Amino acid sequence: MTAVTDQDHTEHPESPEHAEPSAHAGRSEGAEHPECSGRHDEGAPRTDTGGPWDDGLIARRVNGSAGEEQHRVTPPRASTPQKVTPLTYGPQLGARLEALRELVGLSRTRLDNRTLAQAGRVLDEAAARCGLSGRHTVVALAGATGSGKSQLFNALAGVPISETGVRRPTTAAPIACSWSDGAAGLIERLGIPPRLRRRPLQATADADDRLRGLVLVDLPDHDSAAVQHREQVDRVLGLVDAVIWVVDPEKYADAMLHERYLRPMAAHAEVMFVVLNQIDRLPGEAAEQVLDDLRRLLDEDGIALGEYGDPGTSVFALSALTGEGVGDLREALGRFVAERGAPARRISADVDIAAARLWPVYATRRRTGLSEEAREEFSDRLADAVGATAAGEAAERAWLRNANRACGTPWLRLWRWCQERGEPTTGRATLRGQPDEEATARQRVEQAVRTVADRASAGLPAPWAQAVREAAVRGSQGLPEALDELAVRAGLPPGRPPRPGWWPVAVLAQVSMTVLQFVGGLWLLAQIIGVMAPNLGVPVLLMVIGIVGGPLIEWSCRLAARGPARRYGLEAERRLRDAAAGCGRARVLDPVAAELLRYREVREQYGRVTGTVARTG
Repeated sequence: MTAVTDQDHTEHPESPEHAEPSAHAGRSEGAEHPECSGRHDEGAPRTDTGGPWDDGLIARRVNGSAGEEQHRVTPPRASTPQKVTPLTYGPQLGARLEALRELVGLSRTRLDNRTLAQAGRVLDEAAARCGLSGRHTVVALAGATGSGKSQLFNALAGVPISETGVRRPTTAAPIACSWSDGAAGLIERLGIPPRLRRRPLQATADADDRLRGLVLVDLPDHDSAAVQHREQVDRVLGLVDAVIWVVDPEKYADAMLHERYLRPMAAHAEVMFVVLNQIDRLPGEAAEQVLDDLRRLLDEDGIALGEYGDPGTSVFALSALTGEGVGDLREALGRFVAERGAPARRISADVDIAAARLWPVYATRRRTGLSEEAREEFSDRLADAVGATAAGEAAERAWLRNANRACGTPWLRLWRWCQERGEPTTGRATLRGQPDEEATARQRVEQAVRTVADRASAGLPAPWAQAVREAAVRGSQGLPEALDELAVRAGLPPGRPPRPGWWPVAVLAQVSMTVLQFVGGLWLLAQIIGVMAPNLGVPVLLMVIGIVGGPLIEWSCRLAARGPARRYGLEAERRLRDAAAGCGRARVLDPVAAELLRYREVREQYGRVTGTVARTG
């Protein structure tokens, strides 16, 4: 196919193509750009030098004659402002994008920017595409060196507007061809300058009215030796609505094509076409065999093929040089463009890919959370660290000791007083008074925090498990000292334990027994000294009653005091346990629960992004 050059700029000074690029920035997006039409005035001479194609990178294909073949094109139509209808997403895709935006916002403090980079790019590209024309579909022609994509580009446009040749690379920069007005914003988004924007042949555009809304972009070779060419391919592929991959019988199984492009883009199967070009070079049934092998490779890449009416990638075999099969591709493109669903399907596939890459940092296959059993065990460990059980036992002993003092015989009380005079009156045990005991208690607290953090983070993705453990460690700082203060405040109150109502009765009974002993003794003494008449029975009986009755009353009071003493000790233990649990809950459990709640929120948002019901712990 013969190459066509642009006309000399000096021939049409009134054409907007010769204005500075800044002149196009202020135009309405819907206005037709005559400089993008790729048409020439009738009879205008063509030159070999001075045109925009003469950049030293694009080789002309010479047919051996002294001049190049002339192509008749229609004069440009008058430019009329066109109203651009912005693209709108459906409710389902809109909800997924909103959920992805919420997901990124909730995760910024827990995940690094590199992890969220692709999701952020998807949101940016979705917002940018939504503000542009929804009546146009941008389709890129991509392929390897020598695959004939520029020939196919020219065949679809009906006029040779993309260079073809034998030197490689031939296509040095993306070229855009729009079948209707209003696509200026889309083309500018691709970074294609006005000098590389074209319009198809007028007769072809009128005949293919179904292609109205198509913006076809011819890309450089994706395997070009020039690094900037490959970079342009990667950049534009991330912005277009659909891709036509052009392969030839020699390179259709190229590993670079499948591993770098087709396999990672398997989720975009519904917005991809795969074209086996140059079938005119294959004899007999070789074309069908190559086509079957190409389908097999695409299936191995995970690309769903749109066969039997199922959505997926369409595969065509054609020859851009002879025109065989081009009509089928043009018809399929017409239906594809008329649906106007490619932009939304492309964005939806981008969301799917971003969600799949975020799966390791959000998804879990097990129930997560902090069980009630783990909470109770943590509280028990803190209670043991502050000596809640020992404090309760000390309180019980103190209550019993005070009961014995109140209800015991005077003689026993005197003897016990001599033995216990060096002990504290309250009977309070010194909690962690020794350095080794204090160190042991601190180790118990640290072990309790590690255990509850491990249980809370079990099953969580690595970033969220780390966040849970960090929250627990932050809360544990200063926890042993806080528990010490609570142990002092929540321990036994100063002074004696409270006395029950039956203590005065027991004390009165003991006083009575003591009085009987004194009366009997004085009576006997009076008889001995002769003051009273001898009568041993009554005074001895009084003394025996007093001597035996006192211990009996004390023993009975001791039995009666066990229940209240136990309740008093349990109340002291409960009070200290509650205080320790409250301190641990405020410093450790609540921050850990907040991290788990945040994970449940992001897990729910992730479920909305993927379109599935999120299962949270």
